[in-house]
Amino acid sequence: MIPNRGRNKAALVTGASRGIGRAIAERLAAEGYRVFANDLPAREAELADLAATVQANGGQCEIVYCDVSNPSSVEAMAQEVLAKAGRLDVLVNNAGVRSVHTAENIEPDEWDRMFAVNTKGTFLVTKAFLAHFTANGRGRVINIASIGGKLGGPTETHYCASKGAVVNFTQGLAREVAKSGITVNAVCPGVIATEMGRTHLEDPETLRKVLEKTAMGRVGNPEDVVGAVAFFASDDASFITGQSLNVDGGIVFH
Repeated sequence: MIPNRGRNKAALVTGASRGIGRAIAERLAAEGYRVFANDLPAREAELADLAATVQANGGQCEIVYCDVSNPSSVEAMAQEVLAKAGRLDVLVNNAGVRSVHTAENIEPDEWDRMFAVNTKGTFLVTKAFLAHFTANGRGRVINIASIGGKLGGPTETHYCASKGAVVNFTQGLAREVAKSGITVNAVCPGVIATEMGRTHLEDPETLRKVLEKTAMGRVGNPEDVVGAVAFFASDDASFITGQSLNVDGGIVFH
């Protein structure tokens, strides 16, 4: 961690109330960023706890609400962030949902929900800030995808498909906006000990298989993911764009 790396810079983290999103918000705040932590109004208590924790540690954290799958809600949040901070330097698209079903049991509405949050949400929030980044001549977009977006997996084809779309969105947008000074990268976590990842952890046999296929032989923690995000957000990554970095303890090697 570099304490002053984010001085005089603002960062927005979507889905920040818990898990990986919360860990990212805490890390960026510790590096000096003015952090805007986003989630749904239903997560008010968790966001308040995050903000209080960050502020108790000397950091800056403000709460902004929106449903990332709703265009008008996203636009209102973008206007609020820019009105308060005057600028945005780093956007972390972390908000996401996941469920476990065999393909034949996925209802169309559940397929649509997965893409509405994971894929459309990433697009909408990014789109809301592109003009601002372009006007400033710089910006960092960091999308939280998944190794499932590269490898695919049984009982979560809908989730993997949505995250595969995020990986490809990252690559395509990186080419589109590079000359505007904007970098776009993705972080692809493996099995992480969060509320979303609990289905891999609750069943002993499933957990055994995960540990067996992970080179490091352990499940990740949210804190294992944040270093990659902080790197992509920094000037150290100024010549890196369109990349999707696996943070999985050694499951996917491409």
